[in-house]
Amino acid sequence: MDPPLSPNTFSNSLKKDSWRYTLLLSFQSIGIVYGRLSTAPLYVFETLSTIGDHPSHAFKSEETVYELFSFIFWTLTIVSLLKYAFIVLKADDDGEGGPFALYSLLCRHAKVGLLPNDKSVSEVTSYDVRSPSMTKFESRARRAIQKRKSSHYLMLLLALFGSCMMISDGVLTPAISVLSASQGLQRSLSDMARTLSSSHDKQEELSEYFKKYVPVPLACAILVCLFTLQHYGTHKIGFIFAPVIILWLFFIGGVGFYNILHCNPHIFYAISPTYLYRFVKKIDKDSWSSLRSILLCVAGSEAMFADLGHFSKKSIKMTFVSVIYPILILCYAGQAAFISKHLNASDELIHLSTSMPGSFRHIFVALSLIASAVGSQATITASFSIINQCLALDCFPRVKVIHTSDTKHGQVYIPDVNWSLMILSLTVTIAFHQVVRIANAAGLAIVLGMLVTTCLMSLVIALYWEMSLFVSASFLIFFGFIEFMYLSACMLNFHKGAWFLVVHCSLTLIIMLSWHYGTKKKYEFDIENKVSTEWLTDLSPGLGVSRLSGIGFVHSDIVTGIPAFFSHFITNLPAFHQVLIFVSFKSLPVPYVPSSRRYLIGRVGAKDYKIYRCIVRYGYCDSVRDTDDFEDQIIKSIGEFISLEENDPESLTSAEGRMIVIGKPMPDGHALIPLLESHLDDEHTNNGSQKSPLADSIERDYAPAKPKKVRFTLQANSPKIHESVREELQELMDARESGTAHFLGQSHLAVRDGSSFLKRLLVMIYVFLDKNSRKPPVALNIPHAALVEVGMIYTI
Repeated sequence: MDPPLSPNTFSNSLKKDSWRYTLLLSFQSIGIVYGRLSTAPLYVFETLSTIGDHPSHAFKSEETVYELFSFIFWTLTIVSLLKYAFIVLKADDDGEGGPFALYSLLCRHAKVGLLPNDKSVSEVTSYDVRSPSMTKFESRARRAIQKRKSSHYLMLLLALFGSCMMISDGVLTPAISVLSASQGLQRSLSDMARTLSSSHDKQEELSEYFKKYVPVPLACAILVCLFTLQHYGTHKIGFIFAPVIILWLFFIGGVGFYNILHCNPHIFYAISPTYLYRFVKKIDKDSWSSLRSILLCVAGSEAMFADLGHFSKKSIKMTFVSVIYPILILCYAGQAAFISKHLNASDELIHLSTSMPGSFRHIFVALSLIASAVGSQATITASFSIINQCLALDCFPRVKVIHTSDTKHGQVYIPDVNWSLMILSLTVTIAFHQVVRIANAAGLAIVLGMLVTTCLMSLVIALYWEMSLFVSASFLIFFGFIEFMYLSACMLNFHKGAWFLVVHCSLTLIIMLSWHYGTKKKYEFDIENKVSTEWLTDLSPGLGVSRLSGIGFVHSDIVTGIPAFFSHFITNLPAFHQVLIFVSFKSLPVPYVPSSRRYLIGRVGAKDYKIYRCIVRYGYCDSVRDTDDFEDQIIKSIGEFISLEENDPESLTSAEGRMIVIGKPMPDGHALIPLLESHLDDEHTNNGSQKSPLADSIERDYAPAKPKKVRFTLQANSPKIHESVREELQELMDARESGTAHFLGQSHLAVRDGSSFLKRLLVMIYVFLDKNSRKPPVALNIPHAALVEVGMIYTI
């Protein structure tokens, strides 16, 4: 019997049928993207009935219930449906979403990027993302923004601030969702105690016991299980969680429809905007403060855009319009209809569980616990996506990123971030232990994230879509006014829980800014202190520099010249390998760089020196660093370059910076053919004596390196390969067999005397993060025995 298809295999088999594949992604997106929106009914009306920490009389009359439901309906319609589903999703960056995706669009099309760069980098690593026919004239607004450096800093700060809001939401959402569902279980147990016990004192004792020992411990246990599941990846979690959310949606939608029919069929009259006007007309401080609870009904809308890289634009939009939006309207309408007919009941009737008819309440409690855990997935996944983008753009300390899908590059899992979010979410749950306090912080995070998206989106409309300034300003004013209204309501509850968001966001933003500042200053130091290539190629024989057998990989961020740490190494130890390769990884403000345009190869000096430069270009969703074969790919690319160079005489006489794009299939086949061998252990042992003195000295200090899994060979007797090319390729293979070494600069940052306190603080934080983050050799999978780190003091 054939083995069952795994989720990955199943999705791969559907790739050819676009509609079937879209339906599959739509199914998965329900469990990942829309869990937060779907579980918001658990706490929207509950927090509406509370002012501060005490019950209020927010639902004074049936008219008031109509007005609040009208606000919920129009907020969902304008923000979630109109803004995100129909407008913001169109501004995807090649399938990626989130604040950094919008910033990436602006970096490429409006040239406002502040990433470490110089003129040589712009020339060598330029990546054309639009055809000439799409290039339009530069508008006056674009020219004005390009000239003002302050606007560039403002856009970067907006992108980082929006990212901080998404990460903070990833902390608060699991806490509020799970705690709200746990309180539903506590109410159910209290009701059972009242039914089974005849003594009033015993009922009160049991009720207090359940209230004290059920919600928080149960919520913490569920949170631990939720974060433990994250390593399975978005694809598998989507298959597991989607049925739960689908069952939950149809359950609350069905109960909502039942309550509309049996309690108040006229509730849909509240859709009329006149109820909005009546609410605003008699507004006071308490009713204005209640808007922060209404805002929670669109919690998760930002995740629709941030999680875009995990699915597709069509699947997310289709699912929201046809399933999520109508069911949520039914649910909120049913709850409002139930409340409108129970205005004289106790305040506990406001919770969604109390609107369940009869025995359905016990089913609801069990289902809500599972759905609340699943509902937190949207913001956790969005946090992974946002941090992965920040990593590639040098705005976050180095952490391990695991790509959990071969078909969707945006599906990632970050272990360090996952456990950090879990600890913070548990801390919030235990410290606040009240839904309303967490809701105050969550509401502020939601509205601030939406405001950032609105600001960046208005710039995208003007600078990327190149629409009129009137359209851009209209978008900013219309949605900005609505979101600013909710922001003012959230600020009224700043001292009642919302302060946590400011503290967490400030710490995260300081980490991002410090890392970006330190990375930029290090790069500027490298540019200022680099040595010309003539120093190495022309003057090295006079300095008595010897050439050792093997290949030396010199890793640096600069793309021209010789890095300062390597010149420092040569000065103190005048020897380097017979083949020298300067490797630079360059992040581009694009999601992906195809393999056919990834590698740029060129020579340093004359052909006889056997010195090459390799620039590896990658997007903020690529995983070129976390691969086991990047060394093999570079050697293979250099082999392709040597073969192509024979047909490009201009490259033989051009100055440094003349690069050839490597990656497209060659008409005559590959120059170097990789061989996978199973008996490399014996061969490695037999050839172990053929090592350079430098390799021998390294092996005495470090553990033995793992044997290489890949060897190369030349095409057998191919007449199309010139003899000189064949000789150079053979020398490259022989050098690989002799051993490899990787040179990295080990930086020690120091601040100049007289520097400001802010500069010293940023550098101090950067140094701390650099010492405690993932090391570059680990990120590049460099064998410990082949690593040579050269210490340098960077005075900035």
